[in-house]
Amino acid sequence: MFLFDTITNTDFKFPGQQSVYKGKVREVYTLENDLLVMIASDRLSAFDVVMPRGIPFKGQILNQIATKMMAATADIVPNWLIATPDPNVAIGHKCEPFKVEMVIRGYMSGHAAREYKSGKRELCGVAMPDGMKENDKFPQPIITPATKAEMGDHDEDISRENILARGIVSKEDYEVLEKYTRALFERGTQLAADRGLILVDTKYEFGKTADGTIVLIDEIHTPDSSRYFYADGYEERQEKGEPQKQLSKEFVRQWLISNDFQGLEGQKVPTMSDEYILSVSERYIELYEKITGEPFDKADTNNILDRIEKNVVAWLENNS
Repeated sequence: MFLFDTITNTDFKFPGQQSVYKGKVREVYTLENDLLVMIASDRLSAFDVVMPRGIPFKGQILNQIATKMMAATADIVPNWLIATPDPNVAIGHKCEPFKVEMVIRGYMSGHAAREYKSGKRELCGVAMPDGMKENDKFPQPIITPATKAEMGDHDEDISRENILARGIVSKEDYEVLEKYTRALFERGTQLAADRGLILVDTKYEFGKTADGTIVLIDEIHTPDSSRYFYADGYEERQEKGEPQKQLSKEFVRQWLISNDFQGLEGQKVPTMSDEYILSVSERYIELYEKITGEPFDKADTNNILDRIEKNVVAWLENNS
């Protein structure tokens, strides 16, 4: 018998509930009074495909890292968050999300490296210098946006010019998104360095509140939305052409690739054993502790959905 309950689906009926949106790993409940209740599930997504089994504590880990990082950046960029009444829950202001993810890369890794190896020297309309090796630092961080996909669809690279030409975001708003993205990445880089880490790349999502304020929404600087390297030994590994020691869910992607899965048509998701699922959970806990510098406190996973419902309803009653 598996030791932990996980959240792979929710079906709450909160007081004042108006609608539900289910993303790849989060479920967002819209309530009256312009409130959102965001549930961080334990679903695992890789190559834009949601894996069949949940990872114990993953939602709690992502929710709590994002909460800490929003608190650590609130002085430079406003965010949507009001409260976290449960380890897996964030409550905040309802926003109209921008239909782009602001991806920023300080190093040529992951998707950028795969594109570079295929011979491309431009990503999302941004030039990448010749003569770079995988995991080299870019002269300046580059912003490489992606269109936001519905569950089951793939995010797509898009250039700034294309975003503006298609009217996905106005020029005035897009300039704010770029400014906020660079400011957040600079702060994230500094926070990572304090922990002996390098923030390699990350993505930010933004929305507009009812009064028209642009705010940061969703997760920030988590191992799902970001890639981290260990700073210690980075230069030596680059000089020797060795892979970088990293903190991200890249280890899941590499496991899937080694089992012949990259989210391509006709490919079948490999079976994840209990042992593998627990090993992924342990890696996420390690990521949490390294990124935050604090020990991870496992929430009670018995009747996890009842716990969430009770905590959210209590918060709503106390704050109505």
